[in-house]
Amino acid sequence: MAKGLQGFLWTMLLLFCALQELGSWAMHTAVEGPGLGEPGDPALLAGGRVKRGWVWNQFFVVEEYTGTEPLYVGKIHSDSDEGDGSIKYTISGEGAGTIFLIDEITGDIHATERLDREQKTFYTLRAQARDRQTDQLLEPESEFIIKVQDINDSEPRFLEGPYIGSVAELSPIGTSVMQVMASDADDPTYGSSARVVYSVLEGEQHFTVDSKTGVIRTAVADLDRETQDRYEVVIRATDMAGQLGGLSGSTTVTIVVTDVNDNPPRFPQKMYQFSIVETAPVGTAIGRVKAEDSDVGENTDMTYQVKDEEGVEMFKVTTDSNTQEAVITVQKPLDYESKKVHTVVVEALNKFVDPRFVDLGTFRDQTIVRVSVLDVDEPPEFRPPSNLMEVQEDAHVGSVVGVVTALDPDTANHPVRYAIDRSTDAERIFDIDAKTGAIVTGKVLDRETAGWHNITVLAMEADNHSQVSRASLRIRILDVNDNPPELATPYEAAVCEDAKPGQLIQTISVVDRDEPQSGHRFYFTLAPEATNNHHFSLLDIQDNTAAVHTQRVGFNRQEQDVYLLPILVVDSGPPALSSTGTLTIRVCGCDSNGAIQSCNSTAYVVSATLSPGALIALLVCVLILVVLVLLILTLKRHHKSHLTSEDDEDMRDNVIKYNDEGGGEQDTEAYDMSALRSLYDFSEIKGGDGGGGPGEGGPGRNPASELHALPQWVQSPDLDFSVFRDYICRKVEQADEDLSVPPYDSFQTYAFEGSDSPVPSLSSINTWSSGSEQDFSYLGGWGPRFRQLAALYAGCRGEEDSEES
Repeated sequence: MAKGLQGFLWTMLLLFCALQELGSWAMHTAVEGPGLGEPGDPALLAGGRVKRGWVWNQFFVVEEYTGTEPLYVGKIHSDSDEGDGSIKYTISGEGAGTIFLIDEITGDIHATERLDREQKTFYTLRAQARDRQTDQLLEPESEFIIKVQDINDSEPRFLEGPYIGSVAELSPIGTSVMQVMASDADDPTYGSSARVVYSVLEGEQHFTVDSKTGVIRTAVADLDRETQDRYEVVIRATDMAGQLGGLSGSTTVTIVVTDVNDNPPRFPQKMYQFSIVETAPVGTAIGRVKAEDSDVGENTDMTYQVKDEEGVEMFKVTTDSNTQEAVITVQKPLDYESKKVHTVVVEALNKFVDPRFVDLGTFRDQTIVRVSVLDVDEPPEFRPPSNLMEVQEDAHVGSVVGVVTALDPDTANHPVRYAIDRSTDAERIFDIDAKTGAIVTGKVLDRETAGWHNITVLAMEADNHSQVSRASLRIRILDVNDNPPELATPYEAAVCEDAKPGQLIQTISVVDRDEPQSGHRFYFTLAPEATNNHHFSLLDIQDNTAAVHTQRVGFNRQEQDVYLLPILVVDSGPPALSSTGTLTIRVCGCDSNGAIQSCNSTAYVVSATLSPGALIALLVCVLILVVLVLLILTLKRHHKSHLTSEDDEDMRDNVIKYNDEGGGEQDTEAYDMSALRSLYDFSEIKGGDGGGGPGEGGPGRNPASELHALPQWVQSPDLDFSVFRDYICRKVEQADEDLSVPPYDSFQTYAFEGSDSPVPSLSSINTWSSGSEQDFSYLGGWGPRFRQLAALYAGCRGEEDSEES
């Protein structure tokens, strides 16, 4: 059937081409001329004769020719061709010689290849008629076109796929989803090959398509995303306006059903159970519940709230924005002993409600949450929680200030013991009874020292001291009138010598460390010892101050320059306390305007107006003067020490300092011992002693021998220092009588070098033993440096022994 139809179509097409060719022959007019002219000859000759022209068909060729023989396209012919074969026809241009071939003699053109109009719709060629002998052009070159005749060989194609569209669920019938378009490569101007119509192959139960525009629309109104969220719809496009024999193409369109808020939240369970200890602090999370919502996106956003009054008071519900869960937290402290189970009604509702679907029902749901409170061992609780107590400051030690009470909230109700946190009462001013909680005074109170005391009371279980509660307690010390009033300052006043009676001298006020609740009220009067005073009067002004006035005319500084006025001050009690203060009144000289000039022998005004800066400057000047004097005395003494004294017996001039170590054993010239021997007259000293025996040396002893004796110091209780005492006294008297000598004499005694010295003393001062008793053999053990000294004293010892013998 298909092959017969295809043959019929080819037959009709060839018949159409033949009719076109016959029409082209009828349309051509042959104009005979004198002959073929050369290219470039004038077209018109004398007498109006026209140059000969081309005679040919209008050319068409059918695309997709499947025959075995070349397809005849047409014939080119010149009116000068007489059929003798003298003219040669040639073509050039697109496809000449490859696609299109020409018979040189007849001018017939054939197509040797299959043509596709969708690739190229026409070909432009040029025709030439030449003389076969001379190869010269007989006609001007002419251009012609071969058109490719279209057939319906291209099916419609959907070029913009894949197609994805969307439509909201529950949309009404006829809601536009999207548009699809197919393209046909056939010639739209020739026949119906490019006329496309659309239809639905698959999915026609839910969607339709407009046959001309390709717009896809919904076919039902109950699209439900929760049931099916996407559809695959196949759309077909057919050319030839859908007629029999038309070609078609198809595409798959994916249609996504978008969500709308058409589903309310629903709790999976109607009851949830949680437990929490009673000591959980406020804000502790108890648990989480979540309502399910079949919608997606923001349509699942919801809020939670507590619906019952009890739950609102004890618990709080918040929404976790990330998980859309309800978080239940503690809002008030829990108490197992008061209530063991709490029932909370939690409601979930959508945050965004679409008004189009309110008729579907309420978009909220409720569930019940049971919260079980677990019992724990709790510390005692103070009841009532009052934190203020008062006590009189004159309360005796051991007086009760108040009582604190704490109870064990647990069911066991363990006994409670009390204590005071000593870090808040380090001085132990208060004590507490461990069993009763009675707070008593531990020391004497003084409101003026500390008017308030803040202590911390501890309450703990008797058998478990780790369960401790703390309560801050403020104790106020109530005032008792135990301090007498006193003058505010040690008042001093001045009165002019020419003062008149009734003149105000001084206004006085008092201070009282007590603070009576009714306020201070003080009374002023002169002390009993001033009742015979006729010079001054005291006036109580009734505002806790008093004024002192003069009572006589004029005062005389020569007779009395200072008056002491005793004033008695009494407070309002109870009990009334009093004290006596003294007002010092000085009689001063004043000028005509009453300004004080001087009091006694000191300028009153100057002393009163001397600034602290002036006092500091004055002290600095005095200090500089003292430093200068000390510096001058030091320089003078230093200069005096370099002067040579005329008195050979002056101890200061007879001290010879030498620290020369010497040059060794062979150095016998290092120091002249004669200078040392000539300093002291030991005969005078020994003669003055008078207490020495024959063995200890007498006046007849040789001083030189005394100088050679360097005794070893031995402490003795029989020493007599009277000689040195007399010597020093004489020198002091001489210094006192000499007005040119400053008093900086000094005397130093070199009598003992110390018990720890490995070398005994060589000093001969205060030596009580004679040289004959000394043995200097030990000097030989002092080493090489003292060898010369040992030889010297050993030689002296030998001479003494020879003389005695």
